Amino acid sequence: MKAVIFAGGFGSRLSEETTLRPKPMVEVGGKPIIWHIMKIYEHYGINDFVVLGGYKVDFIKNYFLNYHDQSSDFTIELASGKIRWQSSRTENWTVTVLDTGLETMTAGRLKRARKVIGDERFLLTYGDGVSDVNIHEAIAAHEKSGNWVTLTAVSQPGRYGALGLTEDMTQVRAFREKAAGDGGLINGGFFVVEPAVFDLIDGDETVWEEEPMERVIERGKLGSYWHKGYWQSMDSVRDKMVLEKAWDSGKAPWKLWR
Repeated sequence: MKAVIFAGGFGSRLSEETTLRPKPMVEVGGKPIIWHIMKIYEHYGINDFVVLGGYKVDFIKNYFLNYHDQSSDFTIELASGKIRWQSSRTENWTVTVLDTGLETMTAGRLKRARKVIGDERFLLTYGDGVSDVNIHEAIAAHEKSGNWVTLTAVSQPGRYGALGLTEDMTQVRAFREKAAGDGGLINGGFFVVEPAVFDLIDGDETVWEEEPMERVIERGKLGSYWHKGYWQSMDSVRDKMVLEKAWDSGKAPWKLWR
């Protein structure tokens, strides 16, 4: 199963960092936050990634193109250019980086990746949030429900838009992305998605959190997996500081791997 990561936005609310690099490449503990997200998935056996780039996508491409070299010790004979690799601390990942357009909206980015993702179930998340969410449990909840999309519902302060859920917390009746907050549970990403959603996306101008979600709801196919543990996005410098503090403490809740 592939994990697809939105990584193409401008990250304007974190402009102190994103004037130089795309938001998923902003570092926490010396590693880009996208690396942390991929390590979460790896913990659950997901090693095949599709990165939906756009803004400063070359930064992301160069990071992964040079990942092995930058993560390895080596001996080089300068006269011949011959390299002997001494040790490697790289990852066992397959990473596809796509340039899905500078101005393309989130769902448009996803639709552009349809051929790469294929006609199979996939995982989807944003390139700026970490969690100790149990991916296996989220997939199991999705399989049991028969939904087309299952999102992870999490608790977060009122600057985010609350989800309207059924009484048993398993179905989404209303989806308000980052509206005037009134508390409650919000969309934490970490979606499980069926390929049927591709047909609900109009084109480059389509935002994932708008028409596609509303259309899935109309069909009664948007479910939720309630994650009661840790979740934190990186929307601002303050958020980055929160994540850095947690990482530096040695007890980052999202660090599920050893």
